Amino acid sequence: MRAEIKNFQHEQYYFRLRLGFSALVVILLFSLLAVRFFYLQIKQHDHYQTLAENNRISLVPIVPNRGLIIGKNGVVLAHNFFVYTLEITPSKITDLEVTIAELRKLVEISPLDLKRFKKLREESRNFESVPIRTHLNEFEAAKFAVNHYRFPGVEIKSRLFRHYPLGKLGSHVIGYIGRINAMDLAGLEKSDSLSNYKGSDHVGKSGIEQFYEPYLHGTTGFQQVEVDADGRAVRVLSSTLPVPGNDIILSIDSKMQEIAETAFGEHRGALVAINPKTGEVLAYVSQPTFDPNLFVDGIDVDNWKSLNDSLDKPLINRPIRGIYPPGSTFKPFVAMAGLENGKRVPPFSIQDAGYFTLANSTHRYRDWKPGGHGMVDMQRAITVSCDTFFYGLALDLGIEKLTDFVRHFGFGEKSGIDMQGEIGGLLPTPEWKMRRYKQPWYQGETVITGIGQGYTLVTPMQLAQATAILANNGVAMKPHFVTKIQQAISGEMQIIAAEVQDKIVLNPENIAIVRRGMIDVTLPGGTAASVGANATYSIAAKTGTAQVVGIKQNEKYNANSIDERHRDHALFIAYAPADNPTIALAVIVENGSHGGSVGGPIARKVMDYYLLGKQPGVDATPLASKAKPPGAIGASVIGGAAIKPGAIPEEELHD
Repeated sequence: MRAEIKNFQHEQYYFRLRLGFSALVVILLFSLLAVRFFYLQIKQHDHYQTLAENNRISLVPIVPNRGLIIGKNGVVLAHNFFVYTLEITPSKITDLEVTIAELRKLVEISPLDLKRFKKLREESRNFESVPIRTHLNEFEAAKFAVNHYRFPGVEIKSRLFRHYPLGKLGSHVIGYIGRINAMDLAGLEKSDSLSNYKGSDHVGKSGIEQFYEPYLHGTTGFQQVEVDADGRAVRVLSSTLPVPGNDIILSIDSKMQEIAETAFGEHRGALVAINPKTGEVLAYVSQPTFDPNLFVDGIDVDNWKSLNDSLDKPLINRPIRGIYPPGSTFKPFVAMAGLENGKRVPPFSIQDAGYFTLANSTHRYRDWKPGGHGMVDMQRAITVSCDTFFYGLALDLGIEKLTDFVRHFGFGEKSGIDMQGEIGGLLPTPEWKMRRYKQPWYQGETVITGIGQGYTLVTPMQLAQATAILANNGVAMKPHFVTKIQQAISGEMQIIAAEVQDKIVLNPENIAIVRRGMIDVTLPGGTAASVGANATYSIAAKTGTAQVVGIKQNEKYNANSIDERHRDHALFIAYAPADNPTIALAVIVENGSHGGSVGGPIARKVMDYYLLGKQPGVDATPLASKAKPPGAIGASVIGGAAIKPGAIPEEELHD
């Protein structure tokens, strides 16, 4: 065969072609690489330098000291104290489970401690220490110190913890702090405050702690820390010191608060005392109460169950969230409505036979006193709490005029107190009833509204504010707890000025009639004569008894024959001195039966202390133990308040 002759020229052509193409591809790839290098190293230099610095430098938050809460008399109600905490730095430990197991042989670490540690670890950076046990006592701290060499990455630190030195006293005013949860985080993010809470574990959950959280928390500081590739801290590059929270000074006097709470004894209920001239809240009681210290580091299951499941509802803030029929304490305001609207012009009077009837009706709306009070004018009607007089007055006013007028005293509206969670109570109207029950309004419902029964519901805060407005001749001062805020750094004191909320134009002659009737309540012949006995100052007051359950037309109320929680509520309002009031208050004792005999003595003790400095049989030692904090280093609707729809009460039996 003839051998095939190769065409070297042809092969050389294709070789050069492939070589040229390959070179072009290589040049193109290197060009792209060069462009990318240029983009990354020149154009994006600042960006990647920042990222590199962030990998090398971490910002570690420094949590500020929380501001103090201080009472009017200088007693500290909430402060911070140092405790020993056992802390683990995960990045410094090889086997975390083994380390924890060995630690448990030295100090007690509960399942709750472990659960909290796991949660905090998930929220922390690898090089940050995380507490696995707080509130170590001195013996436990010393025991670990001896064995410290066995536990690299574990150390004892001192941390600030919140403490409420008076325990249960005033807990609904002060509130408490607790660990930040998802809801708190959402709220902080919404208010653009989230960045200020980096490193913070706690936030105000109720009371003053919650409402004044932005003032109390302070400003978080930061350390720039250089870290290695494993996330271990190498050195501190710079620091920005935190700014401590501001101190809050309240209008509450701790001794007066103690007297008020002690006066309730075993009763459930609420008390609010206000200075009518300034709006300062002088005492604020919600009974029963609770120890806010239980919540600071996470409440345990048993205590939570005890508080949450209690029939007495100690966690309910009764003065702003408890709603009750006002009973006869409503009558002075109904009286003002009648006088100001010209429906009762002195010397108007009625002959009280002990009952009231509507035209063309045989149904009797009975007076609390069988047989009636005889001849009664406006002043005497208030003094003896004549139901019959106010039945007729309410009917003549009509429900619209009645509710429109008393609304000026704050009924049916939130008071605006500096505390979250307040509810507005209820002033019923025909429109409201139609919306709520799809039923028309009946005249009989207007009749019983005149004595504070039926659908009308108030909070103790509203009742106290209404009394303060009446005492202040129609001038409504905005109620508030905080009187001063002290700046943490400068020490400058910010004074919270009294604020006029509203002014009701009232005829002085009409105010005088109502005031005279209320003064006579505490004199012989009045429904609270025992409350005014031997008083060295004049008291204007009104008693009240509000039904919890209705009774039938021919039945007689007998407190001893019914369940304690179905007995009438006892109410009492007062202001003093009557001619120049500096204190106005409202007391509600749940199922206490009689306003004058149960609510009145509580109010008298509070007024005696405020006006005279008297301390009726109260131990000088505060209610709470003065022992140092555990682990400190070296140092209704409440009680069935509302009448069921349709079950219209036919009388107020006691006053």
